Amino acid sequence: MTTAPFSSLSDFRTLLARASGPDAAARAGAEARNGQLTKPPGALGRLEDLAIWYAAWRGDARPQIKAPQIIIFAGNHGVCAQGVSAFPPEVTAQMVANFEHGGAAINQLAKAVGARMDVHALSLDTPTADFTQGPAMTEAEVVAALAAGWMAVDPAADLLVVGEMGIGNTTAAAALACALYGGTAAEWAGRGTGVDDAGLVRKVAAVESGLARNSDRDPLEVMRCLGGRELAAMAGAIAAARALGIPVILDGFICTASAAVLEQAQPGALDHCVAGHQSAEAAHGRLLEALGKQPLLRLGLRLGEGSGAALAIGILTGAIACHSGMLTFAEAGVSDG
Repeated sequence: MTTAPFSSLSDFRTLLARASGPDAAARAGAEARNGQLTKPPGALGRLEDLAIWYAAWRGDARPQIKAPQIIIFAGNHGVCAQGVSAFPPEVTAQMVANFEHGGAAINQLAKAVGARMDVHALSLDTPTADFTQGPAMTEAEVVAALAAGWMAVDPAADLLVVGEMGIGNTTAAAALACALYGGTAAEWAGRGTGVDDAGLVRKVAAVESGLARNSDRDPLEVMRCLGGRELAAMAGAIAAARALGIPVILDGFICTASAAVLEQAQPGALDHCVAGHQSAEAAHGRLLEALGKQPLLRLGLRLGEGSGAALAIGILTGAIACHSGMLTFAEAGVSDG
């Protein structure tokens, strides 16, 4: 396939609705195997649940993780004109160069967990429109970003992490979350990269203005009007992973807000995803609670880049190593009582 299998938001919505579920036979086989391993029942705690979940989505009762992929999407935001970030938009392109030269935190974490890492910069010279004045993107623009994310997923991958870089994107994420789940802008907007009190006031005002200017609450329209190219690309990649049977580890607040658009558009759209961590961005925990996702890690991270999810690859890899590599009582010649 050389192009994404959709050319409109309506097409994309149809794909979400038609997405297949986990493999029931693989799940049953994984559950049976788990019950025979040389350990007391439940002794590996949540690792057991993770292994069974992963097996079901991979269609293999005794799976392995050999080809994890991390994709970083970068985009620029017109709402930065409202003074919502502690850094100028030029930093987005500078950080993309840093990713490409292997100098960022996510590069080190990808190497540490043996993951392939790809970087996709999305029209950095053309920021989205300022959503305090109107929609951030046209339908053609948001569909192109969704398609870029979809096509970035390697069909040979067996685990996916998506991350982002984009000055101003915590403001977009806060606007998405507020539009999808209600509440006030102040409840969803945090300090992001470290804005001061005055910057936080501007950020809250920008989210309020964006919500007032863009009143459509259809989830895909919310992404078009209040999101950004890198947020849409993450959503597209997560949806592609579902179509390909690739489990996903979600990253922080921005990634989770992007993913929430899919869940609101099609309940169950994130069943192939687990939450890698809960970040220090205050609203992330609230968003995970709304999605019913329990984070694997709580380390006070607030970097983005897929960093927390990349760390969580090690946890899932450990879960699968135990599940698929341990001997059963019969294989080990150990009495199971």
